[in-house]
Amino acid sequence: MKRVLFFIALVLLVVSLPLYTAEGYRDTPYHFGFKKSKNGQLPSIDEEGFKDIVEKHGAIFLGDTTKKELYLTFDNGYENGYTAQILNTLKEKRVPATFFVTGHYIKDQPDLLKRMVKEGHLIGNHSWSHPDMSQISNDRIKEELEKVKEGIAQVTGQKEAPFLRPPRGIFSERTLAISRQLGYTSVFWSLAYKDWDTKAQRGWKYAYDNFMRQLHPGAVILLHSVSKDNADAMGKIIDDARKQGYEFKSLNQLPPKKQ
Repeated sequence: MKRVLFFIALVLLVVSLPLYTAEGYRDTPYHFGFKKSKNGQLPSIDEEGFKDIVEKHGAIFLGDTTKKELYLTFDNGYENGYTAQILNTLKEKRVPATFFVTGHYIKDQPDLLKRMVKEGHLIGNHSWSHPDMSQISNDRIKEELEKVKEGIAQVTGQKEAPFLRPPRGIFSERTLAISRQLGYTSVFWSLAYKDWDTKAQRGWKYAYDNFMRQLHPGAVILLHSVSKDNADAMGKIIDDARKQGYEFKSLNQLPPKKQ
């Protein structure tokens, strides 16, 4: 009986240990999450269990928290008819943004991609087919990212796409490491809310209230362009954030991460 209990305890110990790849990187998958900002206080990832690897591999969660700067980003997996409206507002307000696109979006919406670049926005990499990258090989990760990079260049002429948003916010130390080795900076977020469900849109004020209550210095903002709420609230969000002294910056204006 003692031997059986010892064996069970040993198995549980082994199972609980993090997995490591041949390169020495942990391959434990994480879903990105964070403690949200309230009343202007900074959000945190201190209790999420992955802060060390995010910092180690130069991934972005926050910008410069000593300055009232905001970094606006959108995930564009598919088009729902609102990106042009968002672009109109950004152009009117002179606000830069980064649009993270998939292979489907590149093939389906070349004109919108061209407009993004023409109007001074960045296009980022959201992978070709939106897989859970923690479940695919390094070679497959490289293929997913290179196909998007090549597709962006062919459509828009933007030859470099150094910013990557991991699909579904799922990652491991291995995926962060290989992405960085390929020249990408992984970009997570410090301000977000449930905006991606097109069947659960609640009106512009829902988007506005969720955005403004989380506002904080150095915020990296994740929005989805499929949201009508976001499109309708964007102008007032920008105006009222500026009234509070915030300035909208592009991701390429962030200071470089230390190697």
